[in-house]
Amino acid sequence: MDPFLGWGDEFLVATTVTIRVSLGGVLLGLLWGLLGATAKLSKHRLPRILGDAYTTVIRSVPELLIILIIYFGGTVTITNLYKYFSGSAGYVEVPAIAAGIFALSLVFGAYASEVFRGAILAIPAGQIEAARAIGMRSWMIFWDVKLPQLWRFALPGLGNHWLSLIKDTALISVVGLEEIMRVSYMATSVTNQPFRFYFSAIMIYLLLTAVNSRILKALENRANRGVIRV
Repeated sequence: MDPFLGWGDEFLVATTVTIRVSLGGVLLGLLWGLLGATAKLSKHRLPRILGDAYTTVIRSVPELLIILIIYFGGTVTITNLYKYFSGSAGYVEVPAIAAGIFALSLVFGAYASEVFRGAILAIPAGQIEAARAIGMRSWMIFWDVKLPQLWRFALPGLGNHWLSLIKDTALISVVGLEEIMRVSYMATSVTNQPFRFYFSAIMIYLLLTAVNSRILKALENRANRGVIRV
């Protein structure tokens, strides 16, 4: 007997969509996080203001609202730009997957900024001073001194936000993206068996979380190799 009642292929595709959105969001979010942390630690006032504004606004607004603004606001903005430059009427819709990845990356980046900022501050100041004393440039200090240690200090916090990001992909179903929650809802509407399909969604999310938790644990062990624990 098929436990998915013929919806197995749809759930498989939906799981791959969830993974794609999660990976895209975390990769782009890491960039926003590094830029945000750099701005917040800048010696200049303007980058600090921009960095603080970014993290404050994004962390104060529900993720669902950010997704809706990016999707519908992006569609309106691009449509107006198309009309302005082409001189003809038209409608350009932002793809749901692109809007979802960008929106979730902004959310992940806002939280990652604080993680990266704390990790940078955890690096002993003496190492930075020693690097400057031997004539290393700023980019060399970041690449050879800060970045290797930044990864080790930031990985636990980033791992928690990464697991949250996987679950946040369920929010993108509101804009029509057929990920796990969207397919669960569709299957429930057709078969009238909500427990079966929502429980299936639970098990898929549990599997994704368990696998990623093991991967994160392995990465933490590798990052901390050679470090003496007191």
